[in-house]
Amino acid sequence: MSVIRSTVDSGGPEFAANRDAMLEKLGELEAEQAKAIAGGGQKYVERHRKRGKLLARERIEFLLDEDSPFLELSPLAAWGTGYHVGGSVITGVGTVEGVECMIVANDPTVKGGASNPSSLKKGLRAAEIAHENRLPTINLVESGGADLPTQKEIFIPGGRTFRNLTNASADRIPTIALVFGNSTAGGAYLPGMSDYVVMVKERAKVFLGGPPLVKMATGEESDDESLGGAEMHARTSGLADYLALDEPDAIRLGRGIVKRLNWRKLGPSPKPDYEEPRYDAEDLVGIVPGDLKVPFDPREVIARIVDGSDFDEFKPLYGTSLVTGWADLHGYPVGVLANAQGVLFSEESQKATQFIQLANQTDTPLIFLHNTTGYMVGREYEQGGIIKHGAMMINAVSNSKVPHLSVLMGASYGAGHYGMCGRAYGPRFLYAWPSAKSAVMGPQQLAGVLSIVARAAAGNRGQAYDEDGDKAMRAMVEQQIEAESMPMFLSGMLYDDGIIDPRDTRTVLGLSLSAIHNGPIKGAEGFGVFRM
Repeated sequence: MSVIRSTVDSGGPEFAANRDAMLEKLGELEAEQAKAIAGGGQKYVERHRKRGKLLARERIEFLLDEDSPFLELSPLAAWGTGYHVGGSVITGVGTVEGVECMIVANDPTVKGGASNPSSLKKGLRAAEIAHENRLPTINLVESGGADLPTQKEIFIPGGRTFRNLTNASADRIPTIALVFGNSTAGGAYLPGMSDYVVMVKERAKVFLGGPPLVKMATGEESDDESLGGAEMHARTSGLADYLALDEPDAIRLGRGIVKRLNWRKLGPSPKPDYEEPRYDAEDLVGIVPGDLKVPFDPREVIARIVDGSDFDEFKPLYGTSLVTGWADLHGYPVGVLANAQGVLFSEESQKATQFIQLANQTDTPLIFLHNTTGYMVGREYEQGGIIKHGAMMINAVSNSKVPHLSVLMGASYGAGHYGMCGRAYGPRFLYAWPSAKSAVMGPQQLAGVLSIVARAAAGNRGQAYDEDGDKAMRAMVEQQIEAESMPMFLSGMLYDDGIIDPRDTRTVLGLSLSAIHNGPIKGAEGFGVFRM
């Protein structure tokens, strides 16, 4: 039988301690996510409502098919910066008229929806996901353009926003703009470069330069409506394809556009009948230890996310600190690579390389479940070829063409983060659990390395080593690396697509796989040179 047999004792003290630690982290996460949901705060929310406008999240809710999920992406963008949590924009994948779409909505309660550096990074990541997974994009527009004090970080890279729209159109991936309010300056090119444009009467204002700028530049007197109003663009300039009477009408028109796209998925359909996992997803909050130095069996995670808890393990007796095997998830076939004991040795690297090649031969998407401290170091392992074997695994990950999904469950340190398809290696989606940590190495190891180097330098200079200073330095470095390796810090920098509740892992991966299958699923026909 290939069904995993779980040995988790959900009534034991170890499970209870793990659960308490995870629930505490989830509480902290919920508090931070609430900041993004709150938008600009009660004052600005009330001002927006008094103008008779829907909030950004309400617009999304009305746009989506009834009772369909919304896979929100990067909700903690800008966390830890001077910008509002969420980056003043909401992005995510949702279903409109049965079509999975990338939805991007400005939040006008946060500085009028103005775009700051975090907004830009978040928007560009959304465009990347839409392109890779062949998702139509719907922009819900109400923005004052760039946050001018940060223009030096926005203007030059921001041009990619408009380039992405034109590239999507050339690739026959539809782009739709529903304009609810201001869309000014460079932001005017967002509807200007979209395939379909809907503007709300007496609300939408689309112009390269508003009346004050026009007055300064040309001396011309003008008003908002004649310069860039929705009715002018519908009747005179032709920029608006549809003139909406109000916001609900704009959303109705937007849904109608999607309905007529004649959209078809190019990837294979999932199996129509599949079993739910045999074990309760609730157990996932108690499986990962609070101390990541304590190993855990990733099969217990796999058993709670794959269909029927059915997992055909590949090479179970070889390279045992990496679990590999085949399964289905919501009816989609997948290959899974999951770290077991943390360290990757030469055997694990070779096993992973072969497994990735097999997945590409069978056009099977891959899921990477991270809990690794990196590749093994030491004289024996260097002489045994750990560099070339690790490079072989990274080569395979780099040149694999089947879709990759990554979930950071625990540690994801050093080159192990690369070999397990970290952000730089182009996973279609990458999520983190609240227990995850990622850095060049663990805080204690990094501080220890700096201490050894400093001690050796002092010896070379013939100086006595300052032990008290060393102790203070190590404590400071450990604290810094610990803070910088935490998931909220990394999520704020857009190094993942969101921190998720472990209990939601199966659902999130299922939604991601469904989005991925809008495009064709095809493996690599060749790889680079493997150093054997």
